[in-house]
Amino acid sequence: MSIRFTTVLQALVVSLALVVGAATGGGARAHEGHSHGAQAPAPPAQAAPRAEAVSTDFELVAVAAGDRVRLYLDRFATNEPVTGADIDVETPDGTVEAKAVGDGVYEIAAPWLARGRRHDLLATVTAGGTTDVLALELHLPEQAAPAVAVPAAAPAWLANLRHHLTHQGPVGAAGGGFLLGLACIMLLRARRALPALAILALTVTLILGTAALAHEGHDANESAPVQGAALTAPSASSLERARRLPDGAVFVPKSAQRLLALRTGVTTVAEHRRTVELPGRIIADPNASGVVQSSVGGRLAPPPGGFPNLGARVRRGDVLATVTPPVQAVDLSDMRQTQGDLDQQIAITGRKVARYERLATTGAVAQTALEDARAELSGLKDRRAALDTIRRAPEELVAPVDGVVAERAAVAGQMAAPGTMVFRIVDPDKLYVEALSFVGLEPGAAATARLPDGRTLALASRGAGLADRNQAVPVQFAITGSAEGVRLGQFVTVLAPTGETLAGLAVPRSGLVRTEGGAVVYEHVAAERFEPRPVRVEPLDAEHVIVAGGLGAGRRVVVQGAELLDQVR
Repeated sequence: MSIRFTTVLQALVVSLALVVGAATGGGARAHEGHSHGAQAPAPPAQAAPRAEAVSTDFELVAVAAGDRVRLYLDRFATNEPVTGADIDVETPDGTVEAKAVGDGVYEIAAPWLARGRRHDLLATVTAGGTTDVLALELHLPEQAAPAVAVPAAAPAWLANLRHHLTHQGPVGAAGGGFLLGLACIMLLRARRALPALAILALTVTLILGTAALAHEGHDANESAPVQGAALTAPSASSLERARRLPDGAVFVPKSAQRLLALRTGVTTVAEHRRTVELPGRIIADPNASGVVQSSVGGRLAPPPGGFPNLGARVRRGDVLATVTPPVQAVDLSDMRQTQGDLDQQIAITGRKVARYERLATTGAVAQTALEDARAELSGLKDRRAALDTIRRAPEELVAPVDGVVAERAAVAGQMAAPGTMVFRIVDPDKLYVEALSFVGLEPGAAATARLPDGRTLALASRGAGLADRNQAVPVQFAITGSAEGVRLGQFVTVLAPTGETLAGLAVPRSGLVRTEGGAVVYEHVAAERFEPRPVRVEPLDAEHVIVAGGLGAGRRVVVQGAELLDQVR
């Protein structure tokens, strides 16, 4: 063999060795990471193929499950399930009438699902006097390709070499290829071309065969072969799960939307009266409340029925307690002396009356003298009786108005000073709200109050006072609606109009979610997709806010269930 042929063969050996090492290393590197290139974000995993169609009135979602198709029909604007609708579906087998199987859920038989991957459906929906035709394109997933079978067994030396080349990483594989190429070059320099070519051919065969076997084994492990799989939709035996997508949107199947009771509303620009939020608290109506106080100091005692309990309803004039004033020793001595004087005068006057009565029969005493004596005797007896009453009868504390007992400070045997409040009576159906305002309010305008638990109260203006040293004006409102569950002293937030107007989008507070980054509303961008929208809001009233930025008109936003939707992960 000539020197030129040997040199060419050596270059060929080195080139083949480098190519084989790079191929083996690249294959090992790809299979170690199981990534053969950049992949787009995967769509949400779904239990079954689906299609959707919308109109100005309806939103329809078709979900394939086995040999049937389930239809979810909702109102487009409110996302409210539509019940009692008539749905006729044009299928590859003809027109089929859908049967109602739930709240806005309908179903049709679909044996034609097994005859193709793409099916065009045409649904005619009639509900509440409205008819719409909705087109659906239902795509079934592709079948899995059969996997290439892996040889059951291989020679031991081939298995060891394959294990070494496929598991030692790219560096080990390239190094092994380089050493084999170097051995071939040494044989060629020793003028042994035939053994060198044989080793080169065997090396290339083993390396390429090992890479193929490794790739086939990898595919067999990650994708089980499908033998004779029918082209049908997967079964939706388990409830589809809502999940948050990588881009921050939330995928919520129609079945889950019904469980969460999600409702939407379409945003519109309108003129609204500007309102301000004021801190306030519940107070009693001064015309329907009162206090029970003792006018004299004394010892408290319960009436025959006992002290009324808190919350007990009482009527005006009911005796709630009694106060027995204490009698000092000096006062008691004076009272006894006065009683003795009165008793003596009563005895003397009584005898005079008896004498005048005898003389009056003979005409010796005038009738007027007899009447004067009788009047004097009656007055003395009344004074004596009043003195006894002062010593024995206590003062009765009575309810000044009808209502319930809001406060009670009565304890049997307690000494009450004059002016001590013993009971507070309040009419629970007539309460006020007092707030402090730093801005001028619209005179006589109705307002609303929001309780900590989210309930609202309708208010009517009852006047405003003068500014105090903090420049805050006290404003009072009467609760015009039901005040059930409201208690005195409870803090509320009053939303009162200022008389100014502004244009904006009104969104219910129930659709607003407070996050660390600010306020967020969820927009219903597709039948089963909701996207968060950061917004800037201003107060409007107890149930709505004004969106000042971040959202346009004509958008469908969640107005009920937003808090539950925000919890989906």
